[in-house]
Amino acid sequence: MSDAATDLPYEPPPEPARPWYGWIAFGGAMMIVLGSFHVIAGLVALFDDQKFLVSKSGLIVEADYTAWGWTHLILGIVIALAGMGLFTGQTWARIVAVVLAMFSAVANLAFLAANPIWSTIMIAIDVLVIYAVLVYGDKRTLNAP
Repeated sequence: MSDAATDLPYEPPPEPARPWYGWIAFGGAMMIVLGSFHVIAGLVALFDDQKFLVSKSGLIVEADYTAWGWTHLILGIVIALAGMGLFTGQTWARIVAVVLAMFSAVANLAFLAANPIWSTIMIAIDVLVIYAVLVYGDKRTLNAP
């Protein structure tokens, strides 16, 4: 005698909601925005250093604006690439994202005297990226349940 209830094929429970997906996507998008901001700051430092509020000697780390420009430009490109890597769920991108966001925050702290509002905004974005990646970045891919 066969019970009709036991003859039905097993159906797994519905897939749970993935609230972390938004945070990983947010982290990736913010990394791309942050990278773009670094590129803009780098280009301004390279081509029109008169836009900054203090002279080179007024920075926390005394350096030529050309050196700061190249630092921001290269850092911005690498940060944007890491942000793109976050969208694919790459482990290297999560590690690089946190390290670069920390480095970006320190670089912007050193650049704070030259452009306080811009640097403060970038430090705030760095903190948000670190939060998003460390709290919700343990998921292997954006498609994982």
